[in-house]
Amino acid sequence: MSGPLLDAIRSRSTRAGVIGVGYVGLPLVLELVKAGFDTVGIDVDGERIGALRRGASYVTDVTDAEVEAARATGRFEATADFGVLPQLDTINVCVPTPLLKTKDPDLSCIAAAVDEIARHLRAGQLIIIESTTWPGAVEEFVQPRLEKTGLRAGRDFFLAFSPERVDPGNREWTMRNIPKVVGGVDAESLRMAAAFYEQIVDKVVPVSSTRAAETVKLIENTFRAVNIGLANEIALMCRSLGVDVWEALDAARTKPFGFMPFWPGPGLGGHCLPVDPFYLSWKARQNGFEGRFIELAGHVNAGMPRYVLQRITDALNSQARAINGSHVHLLGIAYKPGVGDMRESPALDIAELLIARGAEVSYSDPFVTAAAPVPALRRRPLEEALAGGVDCAVITTHHPGVDYAAVVRRAPLVVDTRNALRGVPAEHVFRI
Repeated sequence: MSGPLLDAIRSRSTRAGVIGVGYVGLPLVLELVKAGFDTVGIDVDGERIGALRRGASYVTDVTDAEVEAARATGRFEATADFGVLPQLDTINVCVPTPLLKTKDPDLSCIAAAVDEIARHLRAGQLIIIESTTWPGAVEEFVQPRLEKTGLRAGRDFFLAFSPERVDPGNREWTMRNIPKVVGGVDAESLRMAAAFYEQIVDKVVPVSSTRAAETVKLIENTFRAVNIGLANEIALMCRSLGVDVWEALDAARTKPFGFMPFWPGPGLGGHCLPVDPFYLSWKARQNGFEGRFIELAGHVNAGMPRYVLQRITDALNSQARAINGSHVHLLGIAYKPGVGDMRESPALDIAELLIARGAEVSYSDPFVTAAAPVPALRRRPLEEALAGGVDCAVITTHHPGVDYAAVVRRAPLVVDTRNALRGVPAEHVFRI
């Protein structure tokens, strides 16, 4: 059964489909089109589909010109109709996998996508899950839903997992040159999935199972979250010791071995770091193991917005002012520099804490176009905020292109949570 599909993949004559055309799915679609595959992007969001049909992008790392170039090939189609699934040879699932309020995994989007695939599943198709899951989810959650059709993975269709490794805003490491980890539910599924990715990425890294591939993604982001948690705890410790944490970390990083720098900040944000470690610790608990490092790092990182609130309080108190009634302006509400993504951004938590204490809170962010999802938080151009008598400016996201020197000159107080003002000596600048 695998021969015809393998030959078609290698000759790039298969028709590919991607369910979920967000920051992961859309770059994948474009790479497939560039490689010569007829490709269908499928999404339940009608606005996304409309934008793609117009040749417009809504993803930071994708330009309108790239979308229009894909359309111009005649090999790209965007649709909200899952009825196209039987016509596809390969299907990648790139939908969100958030957490419930209980910090348990929420696979509702994967369930909806997989159920649509099952409704249209036919023999010979290759199904690849890219959405983050817990170790074992493909075998325990996805495979049974697909096999309710009577078709069997490894016999009638192929099933694999390949974790997305996209880093929004990173111009050096892209879909093409980031190595692609792939695991299959059986040897033939791995063979098909590896051959598929070999057409569009520079390097494929096969692993022994979907469970191993799922674990790889969670290890990567848990490693980062735990080390950021350590950096944040060190920042808190250094404050109590009267040590400049940024100076100490800068000096520590001069060691040519045995040390990798991570930096403190106002908290974790984005689509992965605040979420993925809890997928791992949740699954570990199901198997009687407590991920104590993960839980502790999560606790420290989640507490950073309150620590920033305390630093803002300290700054205002230095001028005999209270938070209640003060105008606080946040510079940046995206979760990281150079992107417009607000998901899980700690700046939003800081805004809510300030508003709850009676502050008037505004923000400016040159990369964010959507409205901030916090009532009473209003967008205000930085120049207007500085001219209008802001009481405290807080650097929550270190975006490129912002005139921070002007902020230091014109704001009566500045709280820098990102070390954006490295080396700027000023009594009215407060750091975390």
